[in-house]
Amino acid sequence: MKDTISIKIIDREGVEHIVEAPTDMNLNLMEVCKMSDLGVEGTCGGMALCASCQVYVESGHHLHEQSDAELDMLDQAFHVRPNSRLGCQIKITEAIDGLVVRVAPK
Repeated sequence: MKDTISIKIIDREGVEHIVEAPTDMNLNLMEVCKMSDLGVEGTCGGMALCASCQVYVESGHHLHEQSDAELDMLDQAFHVRPNSRLGCQIKITEAIDGLVVRVAPK
């Protein structure tokens, strides 16, 4: 099992950042983006209540199904695309090594 994975995060200005994230700390993508100072707010603290951590998944990774709470929040959010996800709902696991996401506009 890998201790860290790499994620490519494209910020709102189009700059690519390769971020190493630990798999053993029960983190989610929103927390990793906040720790990396990539402009993701995570206002609700990861409860799927604000959409301030919305990202567009640009790689072909198979992610877990969206919860009703995530779908409801995205239904109310701005700039939603078919590949939109809430970063707080994407757990940092070995399965997402190499994930590519783009931070959605504010």
